[in-house]
Amino acid sequence: MTGAPRASGNVVLDTAAKAPGPGTVPAGGRGRPPYALVLAGLAVLVVLAATAGVAAGSISVPAGQVWGMLLHQVHPGLAEVTWTPVRETIVLDVRLPRVLLAGVVGAGLAVSGMALQALVRNPLADPMLLGVSSGASVGAVSVLVLNITVFGLVTLPVAAFAGALAALVAVYFLARSGGRMTTIRLVLAGVATAEVLSALASFLIVTSNDPHKTQSALRWMLGGLAGTTWSMLWIPAVVVLAGTAVLLGVSRPLNLLLAGEEAATALGLDVHRFRAALFTLVALMIGTIVAVSGQIGFVGLIMPHVVRLLVGADHRRALPAAALLGAAFLIMTDLAARTLMSPEEVPVGILTALVGGPFFLWLMRRRTS
Repeated sequence: MTGAPRASGNVVLDTAAKAPGPGTVPAGGRGRPPYALVLAGLAVLVVLAATAGVAAGSISVPAGQVWGMLLHQVHPGLAEVTWTPVRETIVLDVRLPRVLLAGVVGAGLAVSGMALQALVRNPLADPMLLGVSSGASVGAVSVLVLNITVFGLVTLPVAAFAGALAALVAVYFLARSGGRMTTIRLVLAGVATAEVLSALASFLIVTSNDPHKTQSALRWMLGGLAGTTWSMLWIPAVVVLAGTAVLLGVSRPLNLLLAGEEAATALGLDVHRFRAALFTLVALMIGTIVAVSGQIGFVGLIMPHVVRLLVGADHRRALPAAALLGAAFLIMTDLAARTLMSPEEVPVGILTALVGGPFFLWLMRRRTS
Protein backbone atom coordinates (compact mmCIF):
# COMPACT_ATOMS: atom_id res chain seq x y z
CA MET A 1 0.00 0.00 0.00
CA THR A 2 2.80 2.37 0.89
CA GLY A 3 5.99 1.30 -0.78
CA ALA A 4 7.61 2.10 2.58
CA PRO A 5 11.36 2.50 2.54
CA ARG A 6 13.77 0.33 4.45
CA ALA A 7 15.44 3.25 6.12
CA SER A 8 15.84 2.89 9.84
CA GLY A 9 13.54 4.75 12.21
CA ASN A 10 16.45 6.90 13.38
CA VAL A 11 17.22 8.04 9.84
CA VAL A 12 13.57 8.91 9.29
CA LEU A 13 13.33 10.97 12.44
CA ASP A 14 16.67 12.67 11.88
CA THR A 15 15.52 13.73 8.42
CA ALA A 16 12.13 14.83 9.68
CA ALA A 17 13.72 16.81 12.45
CA LYS A 18 15.38 19.08 9.92
CA ALA A 19 12.13 19.86 8.15
CA PRO A 20 9.99 22.86 9.15
CA GLY A 21 6.33 22.61 10.00
CA PRO A 22 4.45 20.00 11.99
CA GLY A 23 7.30 17.51 11.86
CA THR A 24 9.89 19.54 13.70
CA VAL A 25 11.41 17.36 16.41
CA PRO A 26 13.43 19.14 19.10
CA ALA A 27 16.84 17.55 19.45
CA GLY A 28 16.74 14.73 21.93
CA GLY A 29 13.19 15.57 22.99
CA ARG A 30 14.60 17.30 26.07
CA GLY A 31 12.20 18.52 28.72
CA ARG A 32 9.49 16.01 27.87
CA PRO A 33 8.18 13.50 30.43
CA PRO A 34 8.75 9.77 29.76
CA TYR A 35 6.51 8.44 27.00
CA ALA A 36 5.08 5.62 29.11
CA LEU A 37 4.14 8.13 31.81
CA VAL A 38 2.39 10.40 29.29
CA LEU A 39 0.45 7.50 27.81
CA ALA A 40 -0.57 6.24 31.26
CA GLY A 41 -1.62 9.74 32.28
CA LEU A 42 -3.76 10.16 29.15
CA ALA A 43 -5.37 6.76 29.72
CA VAL A 44 -6.25 7.77 33.29
CA LEU A 45 -7.64 11.06 31.94
CA VAL A 46 -9.91 9.14 29.55
CA VAL A 47 -11.19 6.93 32.39
CA LEU A 48 -11.83 9.93 34.65
CA ALA A 49 -13.57 11.86 31.86
CA ALA A 50 -15.72 8.85 30.97
CA THR A 51 -16.68 8.29 34.62
CA ALA A 52 -17.68 11.95 34.97
CA GLY A 53 -19.55 11.82 31.67
CA VAL A 54 -21.63 8.84 32.79
CA ALA A 55 -22.18 10.04 36.35
CA ALA A 56 -23.12 13.68 35.70
CA GLY A 57 -26.41 14.88 34.29
CA SER A 58 -29.92 15.95 35.26
CA ILE A 59 -29.99 12.89 37.51
CA SER A 60 -26.63 12.57 39.21
CA VAL A 61 -25.28 9.07 39.83
CA PRO A 62 -22.36 8.51 42.24
CA ALA A 63 -19.18 7.34 40.55
CA GLY A 64 -19.09 4.28 42.83
CA GLN A 65 -22.52 3.21 41.61
CA VAL A 66 -21.46 3.71 38.01
CA TRP A 67 -18.53 1.33 38.40
CA GLY A 68 -20.72 -1.02 40.43
CA MET A 69 -23.19 -1.25 37.55
CA LEU A 70 -20.40 -1.95 35.09
CA LEU A 71 -18.87 -4.63 37.29
CA HIS A 72 -22.32 -6.14 37.84
CA GLN A 73 -22.71 -6.44 34.07
CA VAL A 74 -19.40 -8.29 33.87
CA HIS A 75 -20.40 -10.70 36.67
CA PRO A 76 -23.25 -10.29 39.18
CA GLY A 77 -21.02 -11.38 42.04
CA LEU A 78 -18.57 -8.49 41.55
CA ALA A 79 -20.89 -5.80 42.92
CA GLU A 80 -23.91 -5.63 45.19
CA VAL A 81 -26.99 -3.96 43.69
CA THR A 82 -27.53 -0.68 45.58
CA TRP A 83 -29.15 1.30 42.77
CA THR A 84 -32.62 1.57 41.28
CA PRO A 85 -33.56 0.11 37.87
CA VAL A 86 -34.19 3.64 36.61
CA ARG A 87 -30.62 4.71 37.36
CA GLU A 88 -29.28 1.54 35.76
CA THR A 89 -31.22 2.31 32.59
CA ILE A 90 -29.92 5.89 32.57
CA VAL A 91 -26.32 4.79 32.98
CA LEU A 92 -26.20 1.71 30.75
CA ASP A 93 -28.65 2.59 27.98
CA VAL A 94 -28.47 6.39 27.75
CA ARG A 95 -25.18 7.82 29.01
CA LEU A 96 -22.68 5.01 28.52
CA PRO A 97 -23.14 4.59 24.74
CA ARG A 98 -23.02 8.37 24.32
CA VAL A 99 -19.78 8.68 26.29
CA LEU A 100 -18.20 5.81 24.38
CA LEU A 101 -19.23 7.33 21.04
CA ALA A 102 -17.79 10.68 22.12
CA GLY A 103 -14.50 8.91 22.86
CA VAL A 104 -14.51 7.15 19.50
CA VAL A 105 -15.32 10.35 17.59
CA GLY A 106 -12.71 12.38 19.47
CA ALA A 107 -10.03 9.75 18.89
CA GLY A 108 -10.90 9.45 15.21
CA LEU A 109 -10.85 13.20 14.62
CA ALA A 110 -7.52 13.58 16.44
CA VAL A 111 -5.67 10.85 14.52
CA SER A 112 -7.24 11.97 11.22
CA GLY A 113 -6.06 15.52 11.85
CA MET A 114 -2.56 14.33 12.66
CA ALA A 115 -2.44 12.24 9.48
CA LEU A 116 -3.70 15.14 7.34
CA GLN A 117 -1.11 17.51 8.77
CA ALA A 118 1.62 15.05 7.81
CA LEU A 119 0.17 14.30 4.38
CA VAL A 120 0.02 17.96 3.34
CA ARG A 121 2.93 19.06 5.56
CA ASN A 122 0.85 21.84 7.06
CA PRO A 123 0.12 22.42 10.77
CA LEU A 124 -3.12 24.22 9.92
CA ALA A 125 -4.68 21.15 8.27
CA ASP A 126 -7.87 19.91 9.88
CA PRO A 127 -10.82 17.84 8.60
CA MET A 128 -13.15 20.83 8.98
CA LEU A 129 -10.79 23.50 7.68
CA LEU A 130 -10.03 21.42 4.59
CA GLY A 131 -13.72 20.96 3.83
CA VAL A 132 -13.71 17.23 4.55
CA SER A 133 -16.36 17.48 7.27
CA SER A 134 -18.49 19.76 5.08
CA GLY A 135 -18.27 17.29 2.21
CA ALA A 136 -19.34 14.45 4.48
CA SER A 137 -22.21 16.58 5.78
CA VAL A 138 -23.45 17.26 2.25
CA GLY A 139 -23.56 13.53 1.62
CA ALA A 140 -25.35 12.82 4.90
CA VAL A 141 -27.82 15.70 4.52
CA SER A 142 -28.62 14.63 0.95
CA VAL A 143 -29.55 11.16 2.19
CA LEU A 144 -31.70 12.54 5.00
CA VAL A 145 -33.51 15.24 3.06
CA LEU A 146 -33.94 13.41 -0.25
CA ASN A 147 -34.71 10.07 1.45
CA ILE A 148 -32.10 8.16 -0.55
CA THR A 149 -31.85 4.45 0.31
CA VAL A 150 -29.69 3.02 -2.48
CA PHE A 151 -27.46 0.97 -0.16
CA GLY A 152 -29.98 0.23 2.54
CA LEU A 153 -28.84 0.88 6.13
CA VAL A 154 -25.33 1.88 5.06
CA THR A 155 -26.52 4.52 2.59
CA LEU A 156 -25.80 7.41 4.96
CA PRO A 157 -22.22 6.35 5.85
CA VAL A 158 -21.47 5.63 2.18
CA ALA A 159 -22.78 9.05 1.13
CA ALA A 160 -20.81 10.76 3.91
CA PHE A 161 -17.63 8.97 2.84
CA ALA A 162 -18.14 9.88 -0.81
CA GLY A 163 -18.70 13.54 0.09
CA ALA A 164 -15.63 13.61 2.35
CA LEU A 165 -13.39 12.04 -0.30
CA ALA A 166 -14.64 14.36 -3.05
CA ALA A 167 -14.03 17.43 -0.89
CA LEU A 168 -10.54 16.29 0.11
CA VAL A 169 -9.51 15.59 -3.48
CA ALA A 170 -10.90 18.95 -4.63
CA VAL A 171 -9.02 20.91 -1.96
CA TYR A 172 -5.80 19.01 -2.64
CA PHE A 173 -5.79 19.85 -6.35
CA LEU A 174 -7.01 23.42 -5.84
CA ALA A 175 -4.18 24.09 -3.38
CA ARG A 176 -1.41 22.79 -5.63
CA SER A 177 0.24 25.22 -7.99
CA GLY A 178 3.28 24.27 -10.05
CA GLY A 179 3.67 21.07 -8.03
CA ARG A 180 3.83 22.99 -4.74
CA MET A 181 1.33 23.54 -1.96
CA THR A 182 1.60 26.61 0.27
CA THR A 183 -0.07 27.19 3.61
CA ILE A 184 -2.07 30.15 2.29
CA ARG A 185 -3.36 28.28 -0.77
CA LEU A 186 -4.30 25.25 1.33
CA VAL A 187 -6.22 27.27 3.91
CA LEU A 188 -7.95 29.40 1.28
CA ALA A 189 -8.91 26.37 -0.82
CA GLY A 190 -10.16 24.53 2.25
CA VAL A 191 -12.18 27.44 3.62
CA ALA A 192 -13.69 28.23 0.22
CA THR A 193 -14.62 24.59 -0.39
CA ALA A 194 -16.08 24.26 3.10
CA GLU A 195 -18.19 27.39 2.64
CA VAL A 196 -19.56 26.24 -0.71
CA LEU A 197 -20.40 22.78 0.64
CA SER A 198 -21.96 24.21 3.82
CA ALA A 199 -24.10 26.50 1.67
CA LEU A 200 -25.18 23.52 -0.43
CA ALA A 201 -26.12 21.55 2.68
CA SER A 202 -28.05 24.56 4.05
CA PHE A 203 -29.89 24.89 0.74
CA LEU A 204 -30.98 21.25 0.92
CA ILE A 205 -32.24 21.80 4.46
CA VAL A 206 -34.24 24.99 3.85
CA THR A 207 -35.87 23.61 0.70
CA SER A 208 -37.09 20.48 2.47
CA ASN A 209 -40.82 20.36 3.20
CA ASP A 210 -40.52 17.73 5.92
CA PRO A 211 -39.81 19.32 9.34
CA HIS A 212 -38.57 16.00 10.78
CA LYS A 213 -36.01 15.60 8.00
CA THR A 214 -34.98 19.23 8.42
CA GLN A 215 -34.41 18.76 12.14
CA SER A 216 -32.36 15.61 11.58
CA ALA A 217 -30.27 17.30 8.91
CA LEU A 218 -29.69 20.37 11.08
CA ARG A 219 -28.16 18.09 13.74
CA TRP A 220 -25.49 17.07 11.24
CA MET A 221 -24.73 20.70 10.49
CA LEU A 222 -24.24 21.68 14.14
CA GLY A 223 -22.66 18.47 15.42
CA GLY A 224 -23.97 16.60 18.41
CA LEU A 225 -24.23 13.23 20.11
CA ALA A 226 -27.78 13.40 21.47
CA GLY A 227 -29.86 10.27 21.01
CA THR A 228 -26.87 7.92 20.81
CA THR A 229 -27.76 4.23 21.05
CA TRP A 230 -25.65 1.10 21.19
CA SER A 231 -26.49 0.33 17.57
CA MET A 232 -24.85 3.61 16.48
CA LEU A 233 -21.57 2.82 18.22
CA TRP A 234 -20.19 -0.29 16.57
CA ILE A 235 -19.54 0.83 13.00
CA PRO A 236 -17.60 4.03 13.86
CA ALA A 237 -15.73 2.17 16.63
CA VAL A 238 -14.55 -0.51 14.19
CA VAL A 239 -13.65 2.04 11.49
CA VAL A 240 -11.72 4.31 13.85
CA LEU A 241 -9.91 1.40 15.50
CA ALA A 242 -8.97 -0.15 12.16
CA GLY A 243 -8.01 3.22 10.66
CA THR A 244 -5.81 4.07 13.63
CA ALA A 245 -4.13 0.66 13.38
CA VAL A 246 -3.40 1.26 9.68
CA LEU A 247 -1.98 4.71 10.41
CA LEU A 248 0.26 3.20 13.07
CA GLY A 249 1.39 0.64 10.53
CA VAL A 250 2.44 3.38 8.11
CA SER A 251 3.88 5.70 10.73
CA ARG A 252 7.37 5.48 9.20
CA PRO A 253 6.24 6.74 5.77
CA LEU A 254 4.27 9.48 7.56
CA ASN A 255 7.49 10.48 9.32
CA LEU A 256 9.26 10.54 5.96
CA LEU A 257 6.70 12.96 4.52
CA LEU A 258 7.61 15.47 7.22
CA ALA A 259 11.00 15.82 5.53
CA GLY A 260 9.38 16.84 2.23
CA GLU A 261 8.35 15.08 -0.97
CA GLU A 262 11.81 15.08 -2.54
CA ALA A 263 13.50 13.61 0.52
CA ALA A 264 10.74 11.01 0.94
CA THR A 265 11.01 9.99 -2.72
CA ALA A 266 14.80 9.75 -2.45
CA LEU A 267 14.36 7.34 0.46
CA GLY A 268 12.10 5.09 -1.61
CA LEU A 269 8.55 6.26 -0.83
CA ASP A 270 6.00 6.44 -3.65
CA VAL A 271 4.57 9.73 -2.40
CA HIS A 272 1.64 10.09 -4.79
CA ARG A 273 0.41 6.54 -4.31
CA PHE A 274 0.85 6.76 -0.55
CA ARG A 275 -1.03 10.07 -0.35
CA ALA A 276 -3.90 8.75 -2.46
CA ALA A 277 -4.29 5.70 -0.21
CA LEU A 278 -4.11 7.75 2.99
CA PHE A 279 -6.53 10.39 1.68
CA THR A 280 -9.02 7.59 1.04
CA LEU A 281 -8.50 6.19 4.52
CA VAL A 282 -8.94 9.59 6.19
CA ALA A 283 -12.06 10.29 4.13
CA LEU A 284 -13.50 6.93 5.20
CA MET A 285 -12.85 7.70 8.86
CA ILE A 286 -14.24 11.25 8.69
CA GLY A 287 -17.26 10.16 6.65
CA THR A 288 -18.12 7.48 9.19
CA ILE A 289 -17.66 9.91 12.09
CA VAL A 290 -19.79 12.63 10.52
CA ALA A 291 -22.51 10.08 9.79
CA VAL A 292 -23.05 9.62 13.55
CA SER A 293 -21.94 12.94 15.04
CA GLY A 294 -22.23 15.65 12.39
CA GLN A 295 -19.66 18.42 11.93
CA ILE A 296 -17.42 18.69 14.98
CA GLY A 297 -14.53 20.96 14.13
CA PHE A 298 -11.08 21.83 15.44
CA VAL A 299 -10.51 18.60 17.40
CA GLY A 300 -8.25 17.39 14.59
CA LEU A 301 -6.39 20.72 14.66
CA ILE A 302 -5.77 21.18 18.39
CA MET A 303 -4.99 17.65 19.59
CA PRO A 304 -2.00 16.93 17.27
CA HIS A 305 -0.24 20.12 18.37
CA VAL A 306 -0.73 19.37 22.06
CA VAL A 307 0.49 15.80 21.54
CA ARG A 308 3.63 16.92 19.71
CA LEU A 309 4.52 19.11 22.68
CA LEU A 310 4.17 16.08 24.95
CA VAL A 311 5.76 13.23 22.97
CA GLY A 312 7.28 14.70 19.79
CA ALA A 313 6.41 14.27 16.13
CA ASP A 314 7.23 10.57 15.66
CA HIS A 315 3.87 9.12 14.59
CA ARG A 316 4.59 5.79 16.26
CA ARG A 317 4.42 7.62 19.58
CA ALA A 318 2.13 10.51 18.69
CA LEU A 319 -0.82 8.64 17.17
CA PRO A 320 -1.74 6.60 20.31
CA ALA A 321 -1.37 9.72 22.45
CA ALA A 322 -3.52 11.74 20.04
CA ALA A 323 -6.26 9.10 20.13
CA LEU A 324 -6.37 9.13 23.94
CA LEU A 325 -6.23 12.93 24.23
CA GLY A 326 -8.89 13.39 21.54
CA ALA A 327 -11.18 10.90 23.28
CA ALA A 328 -10.80 12.60 26.67
CA PHE A 329 -11.27 16.07 25.17
CA LEU A 330 -14.49 15.29 23.34
CA ILE A 331 -15.96 13.35 26.28
CA MET A 332 -15.40 16.38 28.51
CA THR A 333 -16.68 18.79 25.86
CA ASP A 334 -19.82 16.71 25.36
CA LEU A 335 -20.35 16.66 29.13
CA ALA A 336 -20.16 20.46 29.14
CA ALA A 337 -22.52 20.63 26.17
CA ARG A 338 -25.30 18.80 28.01
CA THR A 339 -24.80 20.34 31.46
CA LEU A 340 -23.96 24.03 30.89
CA MET A 341 -27.54 25.00 30.03
CA SER A 342 -29.39 22.01 31.47
CA PRO A 343 -32.07 20.94 30.66
CA GLU A 344 -31.26 22.47 27.25
CA GLU A 345 -28.34 21.00 25.32
CA VAL A 346 -25.72 22.95 23.40
CA PRO A 347 -24.49 21.25 20.20
CA VAL A 348 -20.99 20.02 20.95
CA GLY A 349 -19.75 21.37 17.61
CA ILE A 350 -20.41 24.89 18.88
CA LEU A 351 -18.23 24.37 21.96
CA THR A 352 -15.33 22.86 20.02
CA ALA A 353 -15.50 25.84 17.64
CA LEU A 354 -15.40 28.28 20.58
CA VAL A 355 -12.27 26.54 21.84
CA GLY A 356 -10.65 25.81 18.48
CA GLY A 357 -11.30 29.13 16.74
CA PRO A 358 -9.00 31.21 18.99
CA PHE A 359 -6.41 28.42 18.93
CA PHE A 360 -6.43 28.42 15.13
CA LEU A 361 -6.00 32.19 14.99
CA TRP A 362 -3.10 32.01 17.44
CA LEU A 363 -1.47 29.22 15.47
CA MET A 364 -1.91 31.03 12.15
CA ARG A 365 -0.45 34.23 13.61
CA ARG A 366 2.47 32.27 15.06
CA ARG A 367 3.15 30.60 11.70
CA THR A 368 3.07 33.87 9.74
CA SER A 369 5.01 36.02 12.25
